[in-house]
Amino acid sequence: MISFTLAEIAKHIGAKLVTKDVADTLLEKNSASDNTLITRLATLANAKAGQVAFLANRKYVAQLASTQASAVIIAPQALSECKVAALVMDNPYMGYALLANLLNTTPKTANGIHPSAVIADNVTLGENVCIGANSVIETGVQLDDNVCIGASCFIGENVHIGANTQLWSNISIYHEVKIGQRCLIQANTVIGSDGFGYAPLNDGNSEQFKWHKIPQLGSVVIGDQVEIGASTTIDRGALEDTIIKDGVILDNQIQIAHNVVIGENTAMAACSVIAGSSVIGKNCTIAGLVGINGHINVADNCVFTGMAMVTKDINAAGVYSSGMPAAPNKEWNKTNARVKRLDGLTKRVKELEKLLENK
Repeated sequence: MISFTLAEIAKHIGAKLVTKDVADTLLEKNSASDNTLITRLATLANAKAGQVAFLANRKYVAQLASTQASAVIIAPQALSECKVAALVMDNPYMGYALLANLLNTTPKTANGIHPSAVIADNVTLGENVCIGANSVIETGVQLDDNVCIGASCFIGENVHIGANTQLWSNISIYHEVKIGQRCLIQANTVIGSDGFGYAPLNDGNSEQFKWHKIPQLGSVVIGDQVEIGASTTIDRGALEDTIIKDGVILDNQIQIAHNVVIGENTAMAACSVIAGSSVIGKNCTIAGLVGINGHINVADNCVFTGMAMVTKDINAAGVYSSGMPAAPNKEWNKTNARVKRLDGLTKRVKELEKLLENK
């Protein structure tokens, strides 16, 4: 079991440690000291002795009074309300993130090269590469130092994966894809599958209508320190590449279509989709269930709230919304009925305006 003293944790996360030894009058219930051992993180409500909690949302401040945590990561303005040892810093949520990394026990996606892995003869492997059971590494692949490929993955021809990148299980990386350094890709993701490219064929007889597939000749290029959630799909480009730039984070079950470009450090939540050839700026935040139409340009520093539908270029930074929030069914039915009458009401308003103009 991993354990660290409160003093070690304070140094690691850049916090000021306030214990009972330092402030007897402030801390009423807790005997934690600099040398108290901490083994895990927990919520304010469920933490026990030997655990650290954090307060990043004032919604939960009442729980400070009853928490059994050995210490709490808090902002300076909350210190007077804390009855246990405190790790005081301006950004408690970042402190939580730093401590979670320190206490992280997630295993590597693979250890060594499993004997059941199928590796082509002309694959280039760096130092300390790990490949899990039943994975297939095709010809021309280059895996740089410390790359870990989980079980049952497929790495297609001429793929290049940068140093310290980890893939979990059942991931398919199609041919020619390039993935940068320090990336993390979760299970069941597909990168480099065909974009949705088809030409309609119709000789005038609707019964003969059919689609003619267009080979997708581009690839996917993923930058450094990109994280991609489970069951996400990133299509290869039709002619040029689909590009995911440095620092992008993608949640689970996202669809990125062919020739999309996503700028640096943009974050995208689950079940959102971007249609083909759209360009998303850097530092954008895209909430869940957002749909972005094809051939759209989005400026840097844009925020799209949940269920927003983006149908035209966004040229200025800001917060954009269009999804309808949930309402009680009776209220929604009344609203919907009124919406259906808007066309008739508009016509009546125009008629009244004409009557007023003629008086």
